[in-house]
Amino acid sequence: MRIGELAEACAVSRDTLRFYEQRGLIASQRSANGYRVYAPEMVQLVLYIKTAQRLGFSLGEIGSSVGALWQAADPDQAVSQLLQDKLTLIETRISELGHLRQELQQRLGRACPLNP
Repeated sequence: MRIGELAEACAVSRDTLRFYEQRGLIASQRSANGYRVYAPEMVQLVLYIKTAQRLGFSLGEIGSSVGALWQAADPDQAVSQLLQDKLTLIETRISELGHLRQELQQRLGRACPLNP
């Protein structure tokens, strides 16, 4: 399929697909006339990338994990583990932010908030 067909199938722009390709997230072949030609499974991959971004994964995180997910013996389990790891990271960050918030609130009550 050509870039316009893939863009339409995934509800993204052609520029988005070019960007994903530059980042190494997706790949295309070139036809004799130089047009990008994508394999049909690229639809599933682009939709995965969009979903992962919406769930808070950076393109770097997606790029570093997508190869292993496609090669996994049980892709559903691999994705579940990836989501669990991300959830753990988010919960840790929320906890850290809660402690930071408490410290900032305590410091606001001091004459010089920057003194320990």
